Amino acid sequence: MNQSDRVHQLLHPANWKAAKGYANGILAEGRTVYVGGQIGWTADQVFETDDFIGQVRQTLQNVAAVVAEAGGEPHHIVRMTWYITDKAEYLARLGEIGEAYRSVMGKHFPAMTMVQVAALIEDAAKVEIEATAVLSQ
Repeated sequence: MNQSDRVHQLLHPANWKAAKGYANGILAEGRTVYVGGQIGWTADQVFETDDFIGQVRQTLQNVAAVVAEAGGEPHHIVRMTWYITDKAEYLARLGEIGEAYRSVMGKHFPAMTMVQVAALIEDAAKVEIEATAVLSQ
């Protein structure tokens, strides 16, 4: 990514403890892409795994694919909301989640929210992610 691709500025109050794996806020200017909730199935709407990490990786790939359709890349994503069905599994597998995340998103950490939900609409889904990306004008 070159400097002309940077369309946002991380916002972090000086006296706050460092955020790990997310940003507290992002200032952005440009064309906005709203990515509806993506889940861990393929383009053919088939779940290839019921493993949480496998679904996280596929879900992130799906988010990145929608952003790419608008001409963007993962570093253009400024906000993500994760919906997970099992907080305990999420916390137990943070290292693996980080590896899966970096393999798709790189070392780019937008503003994020994580919510545990009782279930997702697709019974086999373990994670759903919605995102907002801002592309340069």
